[in-house]
Amino acid sequence: MVVVLRAGTRRPGPGAAVVSGVDRALADAGDWLLRHQQAIRWLQGGVIAAYGILLVLPAAMPLPGRSAHVWTNLVLFAQFAFWGVWWPFVLLSMVLVGRLWCGILCPEGALSEWTSGLGRGLAVPRWIRWKGWPFLAFACTTIYGQMVSVYQYALPALVVLGGSTVAAIAMGLVFGRGKRVWCRYLCPVNGVFTLLSKLAPVHFRVDPASWSAWPRAAGPQPSVNCAPLVAIKTMKGAGACHMCGRCSGYKGAIVLARRSPMHEIVHVAGSETRPWETVLIVVGLMGIAAGAFHWASSPVYVTVKQALAEGLVAADWMWPLEATLPWWLLTNVPDQNDVMTVLDGAVLVGFILGMAALVAAGTLGALAFAVRCLGPWSWARFHHLAQALIPMAGAGVFLGLSALTVTMLRAEGFDLAFVGPLRATLLGAAAAWSATFAWRIAGLGAVPATRRLSAMAAMAGAIGIGAASWATLFW
Repeated sequence: MVVVLRAGTRRPGPGAAVVSGVDRALADAGDWLLRHQQAIRWLQGGVIAAYGILLVLPAAMPLPGRSAHVWTNLVLFAQFAFWGVWWPFVLLSMVLVGRLWCGILCPEGALSEWTSGLGRGLAVPRWIRWKGWPFLAFACTTIYGQMVSVYQYALPALVVLGGSTVAAIAMGLVFGRGKRVWCRYLCPVNGVFTLLSKLAPVHFRVDPASWSAWPRAAGPQPSVNCAPLVAIKTMKGAGACHMCGRCSGYKGAIVLARRSPMHEIVHVAGSETRPWETVLIVVGLMGIAAGAFHWASSPVYVTVKQALAEGLVAADWMWPLEATLPWWLLTNVPDQNDVMTVLDGAVLVGFILGMAALVAAGTLGALAFAVRCLGPWSWARFHHLAQALIPMAGAGVFLGLSALTVTMLRAEGFDLAFVGPLRATLLGAAAAWSATFAWRIAGLGAVPATRRLSAMAAMAGAIGIGAASWATLFW
């Protein structure tokens, strides 16, 4: 075979073969997912069974004693599985491989889709499609989880996780037909997963030109059942895609492919203004989530509670200091000497909301200043710059969730001296990544260098607020 190179071109080096091999391997992986949908369903069934066992059985068992270990006690094992492994590393997987968890392994997604094939199949009403649900569901679930100590006890975990699962099944029985209406609109972590998957270096790439050029002579292809209700032909990002592989190769236009982790946020996220994503990033992930992990060790929480208690005693109003609520409303585990009064719960919620307000005020103010540094006011630019904070917001939540992983492993005798430097490295890398996003976004269009640098100073303030809120938790 003779290879002819045009003038001005270079013969591909050895690296080109490696890149081509990676592309081919990714495309084959996407096609493998398409061919093995039945095996994926069996896998989902196994995950559902394990999920049900770890969720239900520990709730019926007594609390573990002081001599119990993760490998000898199902209650501790389930706690470690859910909060020490599942949640932090599912978040990490979004950054690495997009929403593959959602499409392949998530028990709620599978149950919602399966039951929707048996249900009434009603059209999705407008109230379900409200764009604020991802933030509201995340905020309410996070705060409620702290009120009932969901990370510590099996019964609250059953209520929070099991309640979400029951709601997913109910939505499937009523709305959609073979679709994941719950996942698309109401899942408490759908918004978080959507944001983090924008960073993934792989996605299902859609080529509209190839789609349109599909020869009619090839005959019609079977329609693709996109369970998460994505408009596949016009899909440009990875946020809504569940990476299930059902559309791989469709009309020769869809392929699992690599991409720059910078691409979607810099070049796609700014094409559509999404205020609720900004609210989720700044108020939800950087504010409410940080407050949820801070309150238990915060001297501010103790000081405020003490001051309020003294005021109530002086006013001879003892009810808030003595009254308790059922365990499914507020932590109430007398056997563990872990009982919250109404005052405890009120200060807890107030602390989380107060910290969220402070973080949001500082961060949104810095974002607004950055926008004005770049020129006339633009809401589109404001929300686009907010997307630059996704790495910092995601890293903080991962560190907060993995704190339980570290605590439980240390209780089992593991020496984790590397954790401190690793946390600092992760926070630093996330800050640098967010700064790089901000620099790229600020440079879109004809922006003078002085304005761009001024905007970066403001963005450094926003990033610094996120980094500081998590640094103070660990150091």
